[in-house]
Formats: sequence, structure tokens, C-alpha cells
Amino acid sequence: MRLNAIWDSFIAVMRKEFVHVLRDRATLMAALSIPLFQLILFGFLDQTVRHVPTVVVDQDRTSASRELVEQLEATETFHVVRVTSDPGEARERIIQGRAKVGVVLPPRFGAARAEASPGEHASILVLIDGSDSVVSSQALAAVNGLAAKLNLEALTERVGAAAAEPAFDAHPIILFNPSGRTANYIIPGLVAVLLQIVATLLTAVAIVREREKGTLEQLLVTPVHPLGLMLGKLVPYLLLGMGEMTLILLAMRFAFSVPIRGNLLFLFAMAVVYLFALLSLGLFVSTRAKTQAQAQQMSQLFILPSIFLSGYIFPVSGLPWPLYAIGRILPATHMVEIMRGVVLRGAGLMDLLPNVLALLALSAALLGLSVRQFQKVTA
Repeated sequence: MRLNAIWDSFIAVMRKEFVHVLRDRATLMAALSIPLFQLILFGFLDQTVRHVPTVVVDQDRTSASRELVEQLEATETFHVVRVTSDPGEARERIIQGRAKVGVVLPPRFGAARAEASPGEHASILVLIDGSDSVVSSQALAAVNGLAAKLNLEALTERVGAAAAEPAFDAHPIILFNPSGRTANYIIPGLVAVLLQIVATLLTAVAIVREREKGTLEQLLVTPVHPLGLMLGKLVPYLLLGMGEMTLILLAMRFAFSVPIRGNLLFLFAMAVVYLFALLSLGLFVSTRAKTQAQAQQMSQLFILPSIFLSGYIFPVSGLPWPLYAIGRILPATHMVEIMRGVVLRGAGLMDLLPNVLALLALSAALLGLSVRQFQKVTA
């Protein structure tokens, strides 16, 4: 009899919980989608860097220089996006983030490679963006591998004294982070990630908390305008986010000795735009969620992609195109680029204009979406 009572209780409670789980669709979707997203991400993620945007400065303009450009492309590590004769253009494009590598071929490159006389080698200068440590290390390895391959081919073709010395020299220079410090690469991107976590989570529970306490209805019956109510809720979190960014930048500069080469006013202006996008996203989540726990779970659906698809940890060149496309519509992707560009490369507004315009557009779109959803909830 006692066993029957225990069994009946077990069946009744189990049925109740199944019904509860199936009715709470938001929690169910979060529980299923987060592990599935991580499985897809780590399953398809390839950390091998391919098709790195490369600028070639060809001051030789011979068949030998054109052959070297083809050999660079053949490695599949480099993708030549521009061939020019101006050495300054290579560095400028790297500062802008439009290229990660610059290869400079000197005027007598073809002749030196053909003669290969003692004391004269076919030398090239390779400028590598050190603000992305993963890309820079693999690009450096690819350059050294290509140089070794060409020298081995020269040894098999020639005999004698000329072949005793390397016929081809590559002189790589790591820009912006020559020591390869991990802190210089990680911390600027970490600023964008930390702001995302704090701003989105705090705002996501703002409306839900008012609804759970019953104070949202009290606010709505007062003369307060719904749009004014929404902006009034966003501004304190905006100021909190700016204070957090200030503390992180101070710690980055003085505790971790990461140099800030760019304009701080421009950096803080971009932080305001970025925070508006994050706070709008958090407010949108808050209007959709029923409980604070549900709001936090829904926020994770946006935070995880922002960490893994923004280029903060993994190079975006290793992402399959659907994940790459998702990453481009995340505000964190563009803020990571802006942070690294300003802090490490000293980039300015015109250098980072594509990222700035994308961040402004995303911020405006998210703000409009959150206002519309907030007005529906408060109607």
C-alpha cells in the first residue's frame, strides 16, 4: 500500500513537471539552444587562419614579383586584396584594419633572385598586424615556410657557391605588439565583452523586476510618458557602463601596462553608442521575458555569440560563412575591432569608419525595436 502511494505521488509530480516544462517554452528553448549552439560552434570552428587580407607593395613590377604574389596566394594563408607601389599604403591599410599583412618587394627583387650572387639576396619586407596574435603568429609561420620552400627550390636548381647562401630572405616586422604580449591582445577586446555582460544582464531584468513587484502598473497610471519611462531606466545603466569602462581602461593602462595609442574621446564616444545598443537589446529581452530568471537565460542567447563570433577569442576567418554573417550583425564584433584599432593601432574615426557606421546602424535599429516592443507592453 505504501509503495503504491509513493508510486502514485511520483507519477503525479512527474506529469506536473513535464507540463510545466513544456508550457515554459522560453526556458525550454534556452535549455536546448545554448548547448546546441556551442556544439555547432566548436564543431565547425577552424582556428587555422586562411585568406588573411594582404597588401603587396610591388616596386619591381617584373615577372618574378608577379610570380611571388601568386605563390603567396597559393599558400591559402594570404589573400592579396591590393597591389600598389606606395609603401605607406600598406601600413595605412593595416592601421585601418582593412589588411593584416603588408609585403614590400624592393626594386631589384627580380634581378637579385635571378642572379643569386654571393652577398646579394632577393629580400622582401613583411609587415604583420600584431594586434591579432592568432593571425600574426600563423602569418609569420607561413612567410617563413614560403621562404624555406623557395630556398630549397633554389638549392635543387643551382650548384656552387651561389647556392651555398639563401637565395631568398623574408624580413618580418610585427607591428603594434612586437613582443606578442597576450594582455595587449586580450584586454582591449575584453572591454567590449564585459560591457556586454553587465549592460545586457542588468537591463534585461529591469522591466521584469517592476512587473514582478507590481510597480510597473503603478508607474503606467502616473503622468509619466512610456518613452520617458524607458529612457529614464536606460540612462542610469548607461552611466554605470561608462564608469565600468573607465575603471577597466585604468586597470588596463596602469595595472597591465597596455598602451593606449588612440584618442580617448573617440573611444568613449563609441562606447556610448555601443552601450545604447546593448541597453536597447537588454530592454527588448526584458519586455519579452516573464520572470527575471527567464530574462537572464534569454540574455545568454545573445552574450555567448558575442563572445565566440566577434573575433574576441577566435579569428573570424576560421568561421563558416553563416556564423560569420551572424557575427557581423552583433554590436560586440564592431566594438572589439574599434577597441583594438584605437588602443593598439592608434586608429581614428576615418580609419574605422565601416565599423563606426555599422555600430551606429545597429544601435539605432535595436533602440527602435526596443521602443516599439516597450510601447506594446505598456499599451
